[in-house]
Amino acid sequence: MASRSFSAFAVMAAAVSVTLAAGQAQTNRDKATAASQRAADRIRTLQREAEALATQESALLVQLRKLEVERQLKTEELAQIESDRAETQRKLDDASKRAESLQRTAEAETPEIENRLVRVYKLGQPGYWRLLLDVDDLRSMGRAYRTASSLTKIDRDRVIAHQQTLEALAKERSELQARAKQITALETQAKRAKAALDRSVADRSTLVAAIDARRDLNAQMTGELQAAQQKLQASLTQLDAGAPPVALPLRPFQGALPWPVRGRIVGGFGRQPSSRFGTAIVRNGIEIGVNEGQLVRSVHDGTVAYAEPFSGYGNLVIVEHGERAYSLYGYLLSIQVAKGDRVEAQAPLGMSGRDPAGNPSLYFELRVDGKAVDPLQWLVRRSVP
Repeated sequence: MASRSFSAFAVMAAAVSVTLAAGQAQTNRDKATAASQRAADRIRTLQREAEALATQESALLVQLRKLEVERQLKTEELAQIESDRAETQRKLDDASKRAESLQRTAEAETPEIENRLVRVYKLGQPGYWRLLLDVDDLRSMGRAYRTASSLTKIDRDRVIAHQQTLEALAKERSELQARAKQITALETQAKRAKAALDRSVADRSTLVAAIDARRDLNAQMTGELQAAQQKLQASLTQLDAGAPPVALPLRPFQGALPWPVRGRIVGGFGRQPSSRFGTAIVRNGIEIGVNEGQLVRSVHDGTVAYAEPFSGYGNLVIVEHGERAYSLYGYLLSIQVAKGDRVEAQAPLGMSGRDPAGNPSLYFELRVDGKAVDPLQWLVRRSVP
């Protein structure tokens, strides 16, 4: 009788073991399916982003080409303006030199002309008659008359011509100076326009470089996720043996990680000013203001590497995500996981508590390749965190 009872117990135990194993295998398959679906969703998101980046880059390249053409035209226009300015300045210098030369000539000849005109004036009409009567015959008289008249006319014409030349030169210089002023204004405008085009070209070139970098990162993320998907499919046959599903890498989810808790940022990442001491402190993570007792969730799949109190952070949970990537959750009121537990994205880790100063908040830190990174660059962007 006892033997039959033991046999029945053994059968029941074996059945329970098989049932548990089957249940664990089903759980693992469900996790693998969920992970595969999450990877597929993220791949589709990355592909849409890649298409949007390609479209954006194409539009930017068209704009950049137009700007470069405009900049080249403006450069040529500026060169022409500078050439015109140089030619105008040359003409202005030449006109100034001619005016100075004429002025010096006039100053040298003026005394002689003035003296001659004065002598002629002093002679008056009788003087002309005396000049004519001093000659011997009528022919000589005619020549003398013409000579005196010609000398007077020549002097008069020279003065008039000199004055007209000076006036023409003054007008030419005035026009050249106005032209030079106009060219200077045009040159200033052209330089400003070219500087603006230079800035636009530089800005768009920077944007294109940033888009190229983002596209490269996008392709890398997509490749990592596709490789993880293939590993998930290959491991499905091993799930029945109780092996855990392949974990998804953290890096491809940059900018798409869910928030550990909903709240507002009360402490930023990196170097932050401290009003208490007038200095600055350096944070490796962020502090999220949240009411005490709120559920804190994992931002990604992984394994709990630490789940105990830690000096300065209260109750602390650290989740390892593989490839030297970790997420840290501090100031917890309570912990709901243990070291070694496998957790999925959005799995409960504990309840939020208070910081060392007594303020209700959650400390969240993210490490990639063993180095602290700004969590806001990795968490999904939202208007009201």
